[in-house]
Amino acid sequence: MFEALTNKFTDIFRKMSGRGRLTEQNVKDAMREVRQALLEADVNYKVVREFCDTVREKAMGQEVIASLHPGQVMVKIVHDELVSLMGPVDTRIYYVSPPPTIIMMAGLQGSGKTTTCGKLATYLKKHGKNPLMVACDLQRPAAIEQLHVLGRQLDVAVYSETGEKNPVKVARGGVKAAKDQHCDVVIIDTAGRLHIDQEMMKQAEDIARAVTPHQIYLVCDAMTGQDAVNSAREFNERLELDGVILTKFDSDARGGAALSVKAVTGKPIKFIGVGEKLDKLEEFHPDRMAGRILGMGDVVSLVEKAQQEFDVEQQAKMQAKMAKGAFTLTDFLAQMQQMKKLGPMKDVLKMIPGLGSQMGSMDIPDNALGPMEAVIHSMTPEERDNPSIVDGSRRRRIARGSGTQPEDVSGLIKSFTQMQGLMKQMAGMGMRDRMRLAQQMGQMDMAGGRMPNLKVKQRSKRLTKKERERKKKRKR
Repeated sequence: MFEALTNKFTDIFRKMSGRGRLTEQNVKDAMREVRQALLEADVNYKVVREFCDTVREKAMGQEVIASLHPGQVMVKIVHDELVSLMGPVDTRIYYVSPPPTIIMMAGLQGSGKTTTCGKLATYLKKHGKNPLMVACDLQRPAAIEQLHVLGRQLDVAVYSETGEKNPVKVARGGVKAAKDQHCDVVIIDTAGRLHIDQEMMKQAEDIARAVTPHQIYLVCDAMTGQDAVNSAREFNERLELDGVILTKFDSDARGGAALSVKAVTGKPIKFIGVGEKLDKLEEFHPDRMAGRILGMGDVVSLVEKAQQEFDVEQQAKMQAKMAKGAFTLTDFLAQMQQMKKLGPMKDVLKMIPGLGSQMGSMDIPDNALGPMEAVIHSMTPEERDNPSIVDGSRRRRIARGSGTQPEDVSGLIKSFTQMQGLMKQMAGMGMRDRMRLAQQMGQMDMAGGRMPNLKVKQRSKRLTKKERERKKKRKR
């Protein structure tokens, strides 16, 4: 979402890092560019003005002016102000005793409200809860059936009343059903409209008065920009929201809603929808988001995602194999399949500190691991366990079976052999040394079935010495 804004900030701070000290003039020039970048990202203009004034005031302090690293100082100031702008946020859901805890979902039609109910149910199940979804959207055709389909996919109970026209009655019935079925959380899906109107607001208010929800979340489409912020403000005036859930956060939206909603409404973003699948709902952390915006990565979220997706016992066995130098291509294939669960390779690399700000100039396909998988699948079990036996005829056979070239097979085997040695070294190292070695591993070429070399994927390719000489001869 924030790719354009990240690129702008990176350029601004790169210019500042080349200057010896901060002065009033270069701070003024930098803030003019920051203001323009935020406005282009569709951030509320009042929020932009206050943000820039605060950053300028802090940047002009005597300690900052005396700093020898103006670029770093400005990054720190902007980072802290972004965190302040979007936070603080308490992402915990407070459960009542005795249950059930009632959560009411509101929002405009098309914001992804019903799907978000399913995502929230998935999140609650992961935290050991037994949710019940209540179908109170009686306006949109097939909304009730959609919720039942989600319930069957998730193995979550859904309450609805066929033919009932009063959503308040359905909401009350849903809460009663939750108590009878010993469900500890109720998620109420309400009706939306294409735009805010009195009928929709009155209906939402009536449901809120009837069941007194403990949490009210507004679901907003991040792609609508400032319209999402305006909707949040109007809903909050009528319903007293507890938080906002931004959907379509994985889209190419400019990010203005995420940066404005807390400042304009006073209500925090609690969750973000980062994909279409029902497990793609994440807690919103302002500090991590600020790091992503400034190209500083988000290693904490990456580790949390890996902990959720990776099998702990399997990883322990893999580490033991690495330490003994017994890590095979079969094990490597299993690791690649685990990596794919984390999402597209480009998105994963953006979360690694130091790489986030460079991703704009890299072209990494979503199926970057595909050629390597194809090569390994074309090998026999014996070849996977002992790749040194792969001679010329075997190499040609593997290449034909995987749709690659013989040199791609050679490149994969060579890179894997190097990686085996690095992994054996890494097993006896501390965390800092492991990170250094991991960066070395990241310099291997992924194209055509080899390990990842991000440099060869740069769009602005440098010519080799021989290519430069040939180019000169052609000119002559």
